[in-house]
Amino acid sequence: MKNVFEQALQLRKGFYHILKTMPKEELLEIPTGFNNNIWWNIAHIVVTQQILVYKLSGVPMEIPQEFVDKFKKGTTPDGTATDEEIESVKKLLFTTVEKTMEDYDAGLFKNFKKYPTSAGVTLKSVDESISFNQFHEGLHMGSVFALRRAVKL
Repeated sequence: MKNVFEQALQLRKGFYHILKTMPKEELLEIPTGFNNNIWWNIAHIVVTQQILVYKLSGVPMEIPQEFVDKFKKGTTPDGTATDEEIESVKKLLFTTVEKTMEDYDAGLFKNFKKYPTSAGVTLKSVDESISFNQFHEGLHMGSVFALRRAVKL
């Protein structure tokens, strides 16, 4: 799993770079033909990782419930983000993966609730969930790239 966690951190560096370099107005813009924005996609991947690994393992998540409620699957952007929220997500991009690595190595994820994903994959273990999360984040990186191009037009 070490390699998977290293890949996760590399992917998160890409999301961090986008949050760090794009103006807030562009992060929040929903271009014509899209139903979300760059900010939502990045916050969503933090929430989803916590749900897929922690919640499905019956372990308390490392993020507040109101954050989950705002960015979980099925939500839509409200067009706002404070500077503090953006700074918080910049940190969470890394701290959530680092904490997951520690907790995984400590054997914290002993139980796992089987979960059928909307991608048609049923997750049966925390290892499968961690691996699936990489796929999920890759999809959202693609969405972020498409949104970034559309915003720059």
